[in-house]
Amino acid sequence: MQTQKLTFSALLVAIGTISANLVYIPVGAAKCFPVQHTINVLSAVLLGPWYGVANAFLISLLRNILGTGSLLAFPGSMIGAFIAGIMYLKFGRKLFAAAGEIFGTGILGGLLAFPIAKFLMGNDAAAFYFVVPFLISTIGGSIIGYVILGVMEKSHALKKTGI
Repeated sequence: MQTQKLTFSALLVAIGTISANLVYIPVGAAKCFPVQHTINVLSAVLLGPWYGVANAFLISLLRNILGTGSLLAFPGSMIGAFIAGIMYLKFGRKLFAAAGEIFGTGILGGLLAFPIAKFLMGNDAAAFYFVVPFLISTIGGSIIGYVILGVMEKSHALKKTGI
């Protein structure tokens, strides 16, 4: 079971890292990345909050190393993944995982991006500057993740995975 989770986690990290060049929305210093939010919702439901946080951290780290991300990728993605995972554990519904991702990334991550942008990146954006683009990105990505989970559920792929 642990090997399956690690393998699936590695697959999600690879998809998240590779797709960074393909799908992102530039907004000032931020690069909004809806695929990250899709992965966060999938990780929350299929792997749990700790794998979700680890996946978000690894994708953010690799994107920064490869020059396709910014430091702002860390707070939003990691907080969103954690809250999505906790919400799914507590309520057991995909919708709550998606809502947790939206709140965690869009609101909390957007607010925590401000000090990172100001003090580490030298960007003088207002405190709420990142909330709207983070929300736009996470709403789209979370809906995609929710839809993928619904398709997997209807096709019984979730039962077949054993994850």
